[in-house]
Amino acid sequence: MMIIIGAVIVLASVLIGYAAHGGNLAILWQPYEVLIIFGAAGGGFLIANPWKVTKQVMAAVPQAMKGSQFDKELYMDLLSMLYELFQKAQREGLLAIEEDVDEPENSELFQKYPNVMKHEAAMEFLRDYLRLMVGGSMNPFELENLMDIEIETHHQEAELPAQAINRTADALPGFGIIAALLGIVIAMGAIDGPIEQIGKLVAAALIGTFTGILAGYSFVGRSPTPSNIKRARRRSLWRRLRSSSWRFLTAISRYLRSNSDARSCTSRSGRPSKNWKIA
Repeated sequence: MMIIIGAVIVLASVLIGYAAHGGNLAILWQPYEVLIIFGAAGGGFLIANPWKVTKQVMAAVPQAMKGSQFDKELYMDLLSMLYELFQKAQREGLLAIEEDVDEPENSELFQKYPNVMKHEAAMEFLRDYLRLMVGGSMNPFELENLMDIEIETHHQEAELPAQAINRTADALPGFGIIAALLGIVIAMGAIDGPIEQIGKLVAAALIGTFTGILAGYSFVGRSPTPSNIKRARRRSLWRRLRSSSWRFLTAISRYLRSNSDARSCTSRSGRPSKNWKIA
């Protein structure tokens, strides 16, 4: 909704201000200039980006129009799901959550939170590290470092569509200048005509520059897809998963270590040491 309101304010401000100065609104409509600018920009976009990024952009734009999915309800569901999952592991042991992790579509626990389940990449991230926890093949600090590396890699890939759109937005003023230069070439071809005709041709040519700059700086470059707010929210979701999983694994590691120390003290002396404490 805010996108539509913002677009209306931009267009209204520009057009009303132009008309108030006595400008002719009809001359702003130059379809061939629009064809040159946006056709060239679209072709340049396809040249500069692999097909994978192009598909990501086409998927991200409609989603961005709907607004951010990373809201309070999602985070509450996420925290509730992690709480139930870790509580089950604490009560019944880590092996109790193995079936939930391997087959989330058949897990009553995971199916209670469809809002979280639809974020497939985040769920895959969580399940991968829960498997490592169940297997007990890594200590918490190794796991933390591996999580950070994977999160950073994911975020770099997720930012590729935003970077592609921003590059296109930066190029739009240049394509507007190209359209204007072609218009000037046409005007120069009619240099021996009436001055009114030459003036109209030059004005039409300058509309290309106007269109490219307006589109680049007011719409495409300010679209919600490359917005830093959305990337920060996505990053926060993954960081929440990483923080919760790492803290849980650290707690398990301390618990197991303390039990191991207790058994060691008992086996040596026949009774627990007075100095033994749970870490």
